Amino acid sequence: MYKAAHEVWAAVSGTTPGEAWLRRNELKAPATLARFQDAVAQLERGVPFAYAVGRVGFRMLDLAIDSRALIPRPETEGLVDLVLRETGKRGLVADIGTGCGCIALALAVEGRFEKVVAVEQSPGAAALARANVARIAPATPVEVREGNLLAPLLNDGGRFRVIVANPPYLTAAEYAELDPSVRDYEPREALVSGTDGLDATRALLAGAAALLEPGGVLALEIDERRAATVRTLGQGSGWNVAIHADLFGRARYALSIKED
Repeated sequence: MYKAAHEVWAAVSGTTPGEAWLRRNELKAPATLARFQDAVAQLERGVPFAYAVGRVGFRMLDLAIDSRALIPRPETEGLVDLVLRETGKRGLVADIGTGCGCIALALAVEGRFEKVVAVEQSPGAAALARANVARIAPATPVEVREGNLLAPLLNDGGRFRVIVANPPYLTAAEYAELDPSVRDYEPREALVSGTDGLDATRALLAGAAALLEPGGVLALEIDERRAATVRTLGQGSGWNVAIHADLFGRARYALSIKED
């Protein structure tokens, strides 16, 4: 329990756990102490750690997070790795369903892209993403646009080097079986996508080619249980889909390249 409290203090005070330990006997600022007490109370109610402390780490980034957006997962860090490795780190990027902005900002910070467009349907999540853009202030411009999937990109047709997305990919039945720490707190619309879990993935596969430059890349995070189905859907839309594994060996990413 002490370790958990120590981690909470480090998170709400903006320090590392080591620094928090070294300064454990110092007087605490009242505002920070109040945030700590509020975070502990939330954790006791079952609120996920990231939401309780209002911060989450993602690759090199320290991001603001709350219940308006899905908490970034380690698997999504692997999607960023795949994009950086396979795209040449140039041109325009679109991140679809950006949530808190984690993928868009990681690519802006770590890549050498011209610009990143982050698309988000939820106004609340879009506001959070904009706050994180201001928080990180990357050298590469990041523009947050509100709208559904690819619709906000239609006026930029044929110009993107990369379209990347971690779309919702669960069914309603799978969502109902999630741990309460996810099901009761994280936004349902960021997790569930139609009767087969593939509505968003299907739309991205069907529409992305028209928005990519020749040789452009579509990179998607997928549910490992549906990897074969995603490959088939991609073939039906004219893609040659390569499935890539995450660090645990699970079929987690679908990569497609638009033919020249």
